[in-house]
Amino acid sequence: MNPPVPVVILCGGRGTRLREGKREIPKALVPIGGVPILLHIMRLYASRGFSDFVLCLGYRGGQIRRFWARPPREARGWRVDCVDTGVDTNTAGRLKRAAPHIRSADFFATYGDGLSDIDPRGLLAYHLRHGRAATMTCVKPPIQFGVAELGPGRRVTAYVEKPPSEKWVNGGFFVFQRRMLSYIRGDEVLEQGPFARLTRARELVAYPFRGFWNCMDTYKDNLRLNELWDGGQAPWRV
Repeated sequence: MNPPVPVVILCGGRGTRLREGKREIPKALVPIGGVPILLHIMRLYASRGFSDFVLCLGYRGGQIRRFWARPPREARGWRVDCVDTGVDTNTAGRLKRAAPHIRSADFFATYGDGLSDIDPRGLLAYHLRHGRAATMTCVKPPIQFGVAELGPGRRVTAYVEKPPSEKWVNGGFFVFQRRMLSYIRGDEVLEQGPFARLTRARELVAYPFRGFWNCMDTYKDNLRLNELWDGGQAPWRV
């Protein structure tokens, strides 16, 4: 029997752009609706049958270990490996250090600060059909500002508040073949060296996704996600 497809989550973030009071905990434990954002992400995968997790710990990783020492009731059937990958290690370096805990031919990978209503089963099926080393979910997030179109005499001919971006961006939900780890050269940022090498080798495939996606990068993002949750309008709720 093949080993289950694990979910590797990068949990080393400091959350320096979140509110000052939240810097004393790792970014992955910042709450949304009273629950760490990390647990929201894990619920998404577990609800689709993927409950084998590898958590790449960094900043204040001991707090995440203590959280999982007494897991919530819903998670007691999950397998959770907490791996110390260094306080200041870059994202690709964390994946490389977690490699001994990845036992399957393919694995999910994601950041510990992004929420979505993506279906991991569909993402995995897409990845397996294409047979490449890496699949990247690509999204078109809304622009943070209103966009004006100008006509003759600088007259505004159209105005749209926070329209979707015209460009696809990295949504942070990945599926990798294990051989993707050979594209990492030491302690690197995932989006720089490894992705450039994969692109040159034609081993990186995009999975276009138009559903809900939000990255909790700032305090404003945290407020918005909490408002969606408290208002019963959280698309990622499972």
